[in-house]
Amino acid sequence: MRIHQEWTTGGFELPPLAPATSVFPTRGYLELWWRHFGSGDLSVVEDGNALLALWRSPDGVVGFVGDEDLTDYHSPLGSGAGSLLGNYLAGLPAGTRFRFDSLPLEAVEELAAGLGTRAVTTRHEAAFRIALPAHFDDFLAGLSKKERHELRRKHRRFVEAAGDPQWLEGQPDPVGIFVGLHRMAEGKKGRFMTAEREAFFRDLAALPGARIDILAGEAGAPVAAAIGFQNGDAYYLYNSAYDPAAAALSPGMVVLWMLFGATIAAGITIFDFLKGDEAYKLRLGAEARPLYVLEGST
Repeated sequence: MRIHQEWTTGGFELPPLAPATSVFPTRGYLELWWRHFGSGDLSVVEDGNALLALWRSPDGVVGFVGDEDLTDYHSPLGSGAGSLLGNYLAGLPAGTRFRFDSLPLEAVEELAAGLGTRAVTTRHEAAFRIALPAHFDDFLAGLSKKERHELRRKHRRFVEAAGDPQWLEGQPDPVGIFVGLHRMAEGKKGRFMTAEREAFFRDLAALPGARIDILAGEAGAPVAAAIGFQNGDAYYLYNSAYDPAAAALSPGMVVLWMLFGATIAAGITIFDFLKGDEAYKLRLGAEARPLYVLEGST
C-alpha cells in the first residue's frame, strides 16, 4: 500500500468500480475539486490494483475527495478497494471517524465487505436515470398520456411565443451565460453561484465530455442553459438555470425537450439527472439509482 498526494499517479487510469459514474471518480474532476475546495489532509491510497482518493477534513472525518453537494457519485478505482480501504483505516488512530457518501451499490458492497462490522451502510440519496430509446418519438410514446400532453403543450407554447427553440452556438463565454442565468434565480439557488463556485464551473466546463447547451428562441436571447457531461453512452445533467422573466414559457422543460432529442440523436442510451428527487424526473420516466453512505469509526 502506498499513500501519497500525487495527482499524476498512473493509478487514476484504473476504471471506476461502479460503472456509469461520469467524471466524478476521475483525476480531472477530483483534482479540480481539491484545488478549489480542498482543506485538511489529502491521501491518495493505492496498491497497483485499486486507488482511493481520500481526505481527512478539518473536523477529522475521513471521506472521499469531493463534497456530496457538488459530487454526485463516488467510486473507488480498480478492484480490491474494500481490503485496501480496510488496511488504510487500520493504520489510523483508534476512534477516527469515516464517512463515505454517494456510493452506488457496486461501490458500497465492495467497501462494506472490506470494513466488516466497523461500518454501517445507509441509503441516503438517489440519482435518477432514464433508459433512452433509439428514437425521440418512441421516448414521447413511452410517457404517460398526461405527461406527453404537458411536454408537447409547453414546447408548443414556447414556439408560439418565442419561435422555434434553438441552441446558441459559438458563444465566446458560455459559462458566463450559464452563471448569469443561475444568479437570476431567487433564494438558495441564486445564492449558490458564488465567485468561488463560478471558478469551479469554469474549470468543469473544460473537462473531457463537458458540454454547455444554451437555449434561445428566434430572437437569439438566452433564456435557459444546462451544463452536463457526455461520457460513453450516457449523458449526465449536472446543473441548469433559466431566466425568471421567461418562466411562462417553461424554458426548463424546453431545455429537457431539446436535450432528449439531441442525446437520442447522438445514440446516447442513458440520460442521468444525477442527484435530486424532484417529481418531474419521475414523471418523465426516470428510475432511481440508490446511493449509499458508509460510516463508522476505527
